Amino acid sequence: MGRRLVCPRCGCLGRGAYDRRFRRWRHLDVASTRLYVECELRRFPCPGCRRVVTEAVAWARPGARFTRDFEDVVAWLAQQAAFSVIGRLLRVSWRSVARIVARVVADQLDQRRLRDLERIGIDEVSDRRGHRYLTLVCDHRSGAVVWVGRDRSQATLERFFDQLGEAEAGKLRAVSLDMWAPYLNALAARVPQARVCFDPFHVVQSANWAVERVRRQEWQRLRRSGRAARWLKHTRWSVLKRPERLSERQAETLVVLQRENRRLYRGYLLKEQLRAIYQADAGEAPRLLDAWLAWASRSKLPPFVKLARTLRQHKAGVLAAIELGLSNSRLEALNSKVRLISHRSYGFHTAEPLIALIYLCCGAISVQLPT
Repeated sequence: MGRRLVCPRCGCLGRGAYDRRFRRWRHLDVASTRLYVECELRRFPCPGCRRVVTEAVAWARPGARFTRDFEDVVAWLAQQAAFSVIGRLLRVSWRSVARIVARVVADQLDQRRLRDLERIGIDEVSDRRGHRYLTLVCDHRSGAVVWVGRDRSQATLERFFDQLGEAEAGKLRAVSLDMWAPYLNALAARVPQARVCFDPFHVVQSANWAVERVRRQEWQRLRRSGRAARWLKHTRWSVLKRPERLSERQAETLVVLQRENRRLYRGYLLKEQLRAIYQADAGEAPRLLDAWLAWASRSKLPPFVKLARTLRQHKAGVLAAIELGLSNSRLEALNSKVRLISHRSYGFHTAEPLIALIYLCCGAISVQLPT
């Protein structure tokens, strides 16, 4: 036999085969007939692994019982369809599809994706019920997911920096994220030189929550005093939506609100003023933010007083996002895609198959079909 003995694990060359065994791999079907490839393989002691291994073959990945062509077709379909659909089409089990995706990702995931990162975004996405989360790290330059980890703790993000290495972590210039304390602690400990940019969507969302709490407090106050509070329930979308998206009826509701409930209308103005800061020039942003913080602090609205206290502590991150123009909008789009691929497979029993599928669909992996 003229083939060289190559270890499938480390690639070392061996000699002195002492055993032969037949191995069979599933190949692409011919019409409706299953096709298999059979070959007699040799076993030999690998000098690198220091264990007995079976020689590598060119038409299959290590440890696989399917050919590369078959697995590439499965991986390409996994980018488009659910695992159950692929299993029924190609007559394989759901678990086989998951294992094939994991092997293709391990084989084709570009290890250079963690090099020369300068601007990254960090966000979490729920992968199952019970407050189970995954942490996603995205490269703002390419728009691809470069790392996925289980949970959303400080230790999770530190595992990313461990894999990144000190040299590459020192190249980071800016990180966009929400105001989640464990992430901030990890950034302060591992990449203190990077500028933290708080996502504008989450900042404005905090203002929306403050408006909603003010509306509920006003409804409770009017109800206890015996005054009619039913009309206040119908003001929710009028105070939460952007002015340019208001319907004619909602705009009329705001006019009535300005006359009937000045506290809630003041909260609405505070929310819109905070949103307007992100549309102003970067040079004017510090002055406008200071004015907003002063107004919110003396507004006599407890939710906005609390929000002003929080934003004053994270003022540098808010201004950095405005100056650099960074947001997590790309990550929010990726989160929607992650939820879609999770739902179309009707959930995963463990996080590993979902992580592999995220890399396959969102990690800039291009699967070449054998055709």
